[in-house]
Amino acid sequence: MIRKLTFLLRPSWLILAVIVAAFAYLCFTVLAPWQLGKNDSTEHRNQLIADSVRADPVAVTEVLDGDPGSHTEWRKVTATGAFVPESTVLVRLRHLDGAPGYAVLAAFRLDDGRTLLVDRGLVASVDGTRPPPIADPPPGPQRVEARVRASEGVVPDKTPSTQDGYRQVYTVDTAQESTVLGTPLTPIPTGTDKGGYLQLAEGQPGAFTPTPLPQLDAGPYLSYGLQWLAFGLMAPVGLGYFVVAELRARRRDRAPQPSPDQSTRAAAADPAVPTKPSTEARLADRYGRS
Repeated sequence: MIRKLTFLLRPSWLILAVIVAAFAYLCFTVLAPWQLGKNDSTEHRNQLIADSVRADPVAVTEVLDGDPGSHTEWRKVTATGAFVPESTVLVRLRHLDGAPGYAVLAAFRLDDGRTLLVDRGLVASVDGTRPPPIADPPPGPQRVEARVRASEGVVPDKTPSTQDGYRQVYTVDTAQESTVLGTPLTPIPTGTDKGGYLQLAEGQPGAFTPTPLPQLDAGPYLSYGLQWLAFGLMAPVGLGYFVVAELRARRRDRAPQPSPDQSTRAAAADPAVPTKPSTEARLADRYGRS
């Protein structure tokens, strides 16, 4: 049996085996875990959002003074204080109802003196190219309801700028906006390495169109993960199929084949096998009948 498998040592078969083994390894150790991990994180996020929708809001000071390692993103909170005048910053490349828009940020100073970054919501751009006039948030003491959101980070090659009379950035990031405003902003602990900010709820003082919550579905990640597991199983099975097919083909090639004379004699000896009449017999039969 081992001698029959020596063809597997040929370069073509060895290369095919290496490719199949590498593909199966990637499926089981990289591709499938990647998709299944995204499915787990998406389900965890969806559960946090669902819990925040049902939960009563808590004072943001409880989150600020709580465990910095606890996951607080999407937590519904209330904040009491006042908006900082002239603290408007616009976030570019946002969308409102499928059209270009801007997110409007501002600083909110709590009664205890700490200042937080607040996302006031979305506004539509003018002609898809420039921001509309932005109304200042209401002055004086305010009580707002919002959700805790984690900062998005910064894009290295997209720096803040001032255009059309507004300071503009490309992401919502507490540290970056603190530098842009020249005002120390307190990052809200979110359980990640990114400090959080507040996203105003609908109908709050100074709010525009709220940024919509993500859809609460797990997406296709579980299906993709199972598909990669199936591919990882199918690859070696397919290789085994080709090996068996090659063995069968070689077995047929080694089987003894009857010679032409043996085939003719066998056909003549077998009355069930019709034989082709000779030319003389056909002529005699034809003219003899006439």
